[in-house]
Amino acid sequence: MTIISERSEATAQKAQADMDMKLEVVVIPVSDVDRSKRFYTGLGWRLDADVSGKDGFRVIQVTPPGSPCSVIFGSGVSSAMPGSAQGLHLIVSDIEQARASLAARGAAMSGVFHDVGGLFHHSDQNGRLPGLHPARSSYSSFASFNDPDGNGWLFQEVTARLPGRVETQGTNFRSSKELAGALRRAAAAHGEHEKRNGGRHDENWPDWYAEYVVNEQAGHPLPT
Repeated sequence: MTIISERSEATAQKAQADMDMKLEVVVIPVSDVDRSKRFYTGLGWRLDADVSGKDGFRVIQVTPPGSPCSVIFGSGVSSAMPGSAQGLHLIVSDIEQARASLAARGAAMSGVFHDVGGLFHHSDQNGRLPGLHPARSSYSSFASFNDPDGNGWLFQEVTARLPGRVETQGTNFRSSKELAGALRRAAAAHGEHEKRNGGRHDENWPDWYAEYVVNEQAGHPLPT
């Protein structure tokens, strides 16, 4: 019996390890459904659904631009205290542009900041230093905002993924803006590459760009 049990457990563990588990929805608690709907759609987030059921049950789903994960709120969908969802991260390739975009849409944005430890960020507003990370390292610059109930969101600037953080089947971009950001970073890096080579025009720049974009997303060493 012990051998059979161990084999069954091993089989179950392998099946679980081989199965994709994609985070597609985050549920947040709100007090005023229509106010929250106006706020999030006002940010430019796509309205996917607004459906009602019996006894006041209501489900609204919105999706941030380019995000594979959506947000659900409504009536009767969460027992948590409105405003208690904190540390919700939105990953962007240009934090200054993203901050300006939401500020223009009426969101009360914080300034861009980095953490005193330079690793992630502390809770609440502890350890925040104003401005971009000094080296503008990927994962290290942030900006925050709250929804009307106080649910807390943060922008985090990610331009180069750590090794192992990207699927190896290929290079993928979820929007034209994300691809454009990668090409801009490649262009800036290639400009420095040409300077190091005496300012001569690089005839093979498409190959250099391609290597830069693919390696950046996969977390591999960048061309120099």
